[in-house]
Amino acid sequence: MPNTPLNVLYFNFSTYSIHNFFPETERERERERERRAISNQSMETEGSSFETSEVLATFLASTPLLSESWQLCNLANTKPNTGFLTEQIGDIGYVAFSSMEMIPESDICYGELGPLDRGNNQLFSPLHRQINEGEDPIKVHTGFLDLFFAIYSCPDFVTQMEELMKKSKSIVITGHSIRGTTASLSTLWLLSSLQSIHSSLSVLCITFGSPLLGNESLSRAILRERWDGNFCHVVAKYDIMPRLLFSPLSHFSPQLPFLLKYWQLSLTSPENKKLDLELHDEAKEEIYRFVLTDLQDILQGGERMATSTLFWPFGSYFFCSEEGAICIDNASSVIKMMYLMLTMGSPSCSIEDHLRYGDYAKTVSFQFLNQRSFMPGDLPESCYEAGIALALQSSGIASQEPVANQVKDCLKMAKRMGRTPNLNLANLAIKLSQITPYRAQIEWYKNCCDESDDRMGYYDSFKLRGTSKRDSQVNMNRMKLGIFWDHVIEMLENNHLPHDFHMRGKWVNASQFYMLLVEPLDIANYYRDGKSHYMQNGRERRYKIFDRWWRERRVTEKVNNNRSTLASLTQDTCFWAKVEEAKECLDRVRSERDRGKLDFLWMNINAFERYAAELVESKQVSKDVLAQNSSYVLWVEELKVLRSQLMQFPVQFPSIVDAEVVP
Repeated sequence: MPNTPLNVLYFNFSTYSIHNFFPETERERERERERRAISNQSMETEGSSFETSEVLATFLASTPLLSESWQLCNLANTKPNTGFLTEQIGDIGYVAFSSMEMIPESDICYGELGPLDRGNNQLFSPLHRQINEGEDPIKVHTGFLDLFFAIYSCPDFVTQMEELMKKSKSIVITGHSIRGTTASLSTLWLLSSLQSIHSSLSVLCITFGSPLLGNESLSRAILRERWDGNFCHVVAKYDIMPRLLFSPLSHFSPQLPFLLKYWQLSLTSPENKKLDLELHDEAKEEIYRFVLTDLQDILQGGERMATSTLFWPFGSYFFCSEEGAICIDNASSVIKMMYLMLTMGSPSCSIEDHLRYGDYAKTVSFQFLNQRSFMPGDLPESCYEAGIALALQSSGIASQEPVANQVKDCLKMAKRMGRTPNLNLANLAIKLSQITPYRAQIEWYKNCCDESDDRMGYYDSFKLRGTSKRDSQVNMNRMKLGIFWDHVIEMLENNHLPHDFHMRGKWVNASQFYMLLVEPLDIANYYRDGKSHYMQNGRERRYKIFDRWWRERRVTEKVNNNRSTLASLTQDTCFWAKVEEAKECLDRVRSERDRGKLDFLWMNINAFERYAAELVESKQVSKDVLAQNSSYVLWVEELKVLRSQLMQFPVQFPSIVDAEVVP
């Protein structure tokens, strides 16, 4: 049983990848991310290298975290009937899953990717909120999902988890082998639950030798929710299990049941490892060869490797060797490192390494402190190259090995790819400040239009604009702002920005304000050219995306919608497009003779009339909407006149008899 309180050991996780173990406010996190990114710009070549490999690995190894988690897994193995164990030590709650429990062969041998939200369950609902257009649905291994549901359906599990949540400030969830996937799914469920109740409880998942869980869409969704820092997957240098699902299981389905039984028997009774269930060398060779070949095929796909494999890593990967450990959180680099390390092994050690996590957990910290063979004169003068050399040694690969240069390239790629999105974000923040004058000039233009003697207001003034320098400048600013935001979306969709970019308050609010201010001008420009049906045919894709960001934003404060004055900007950015469609309906009413079409037109007119009246009453419109000569006010007056004329013929026009006239 663990006897070392861990609440004093996590004081600095937010400095590295596992930032969620101690929560900060949204604004503090965003400022800190941008500050670090900007400060790192001048160190792109040299700088503080390996924040996600050597430094984080050293930090984890210098604490009892790994050894304590492994002890919990062993303790859970003494209770195979329940399948899990919960412990409370100080302010830390622990959950460990037994790897000794008999798991049906079908759960891994014949499982396949299936929907995470199977059966319309809402256990993981936050992950499904931000699926991008054209992105595959989130899928996980069906057998592993069944194992989780088997645990989740036990009343004791939910009850004990609720008790831990009440007593703890932080929770550690851990599991070995296949039960590592149960730990990951339990963590995802718990994070989803905590988000729904706005809890500040910190959660950390540590798995040992866990197979992959789901597809790339799952990995992206976890990144978007900022949950990647809640997962640390410990992988032994040669262990075949974390690499197994890079190959179709059909390649070695005859050997796999024996492999699983061999591991289970070895863990239960190490002295029986040489009994009948020991795998023959031919079976080991076949499994090893299939996985190695398929991993190589994936890597040769280059940029296409995200679509050339079904399963995909997420979170941080802690690679252990006899010489130490490195930690990588970039998925592409994780896959490459899995391949390169495996090439250094053999079929036999790829099987045996799955049983050595206890040894690694006990000794990894000593390897960092005591077994460095570098002499000061042997280290490169460049601190960047020195970091490369130390990380290479921690991976257990000597510099003279054939794959050493490839491993160095992989580590460099992991560093660049892990830092570039934040650097791009810092640059984007600078550009956002640089376009502020364009937005300010449009705001000034709106104020001038609203106070103008012609009393047309912002929308109509721009729609009927002339060729003055002021009008031309505003139109140019409108286009420049559109180009900036289209570039932002392009960067996000090409993975050049952090995956959770669209959930950061600063950018959600900035995009919403831009849309409120500028989309009325886009609508005016659209109808100025004589076009129709803006919302179906003319609305820019960026606005649809910003709408989704705003709907899915994380609201931390209660919003007060009881306004005492008119809004500075009309809250429905498509309001003027709806006015234009209502005007078109009114024009068609005058000439339409078909009774069914007339009823449809009046239904639309009455619906918009009620909707607009509600907006005006709740003061969610800007003053330009109610300007004396605005399109909306003129439409209301025109509707009153037409309605009063047609009311004299109730038999011919029954659709308007019960209409609610706006005063």
